Amino acid sequence: MKAFFEGIQWLFETIFFALHDFLRELELTHWFAANLLNWIFMAICSVAIVYWCKQLKIYDEKGEENQDTTAHSFLK
Repeated sequence: MKAFFEGIQWLFETIFFALHDFLRELELTHWFAANLLNWIFMAICSVAIVYWCKQLKIYDEKGEENQDTTAHSFLK
């Protein structure tokens, strides 16, 4: 049974966490390169938020949304 858990340990430490170990070592020499993936995700989220706000503005200008306060039964 001990060999089974040591196999799981080896799998996680050498295979699954290899990218994390690489990024941890890279951060000591090149901070920006190590955080490049975070910058990419922030850029994608920023673009998505801008797109979402533009779509909300378009629907608001068309007046398609039901903004009546009696639209929900819990507000009666």
